[in-house]
Amino acid sequence: MTVRFIPEQINLVVRDIEASVAFYRLLGWEMDATGPHASIVFPNGFGFDLDQHEFAKQWNSGTPDLNAGSVVVCVTVPERDEVDVLWQRLVDAGYGARQMPYDAFWGSRFAVIDDPDGYQIGLRSPRSDEHRFWPPSDAPRHPT
Repeated sequence: MTVRFIPEQINLVVRDIEASVAFYRLLGWEMDATGPHASIVFPNGFGFDLDQHEFAKQWNSGTPDLNAGSVVVCVTVPERDEVDVLWQRLVDAGYGARQMPYDAFWGSRFAVIDDPDGYQIGLRSPRSDEHRFWPPSDAPRHPT
């Protein structure tokens, strides 16, 4: 199959650019806000941009009200145990815990955390055949 249209960037529209930059720095993504915008380009060329809501309205007249919805942006964490460590660091920093770390049926250690605007950020380790299982079962709930 020939892929003609290749994703090259994700752009999240945010309420507070500085709060969002602080969150993504905890993931090790060094980005600085330039006014209402911040970005990083990863070694593979993929870009990740943040734009403050009012600024996004300037370049997209169809910008809706801010609502993170059900998007999950996943990042790869190099080692299985690092998923738990990073998730706990983010929870301790006050970010919302969506999904506590667990061994997912596809073979990754996986967790989900909220960024400052409620975007779901998936933390996942590389897949491991020895950790795969079928059928999937419900993910464990975080004790509240």
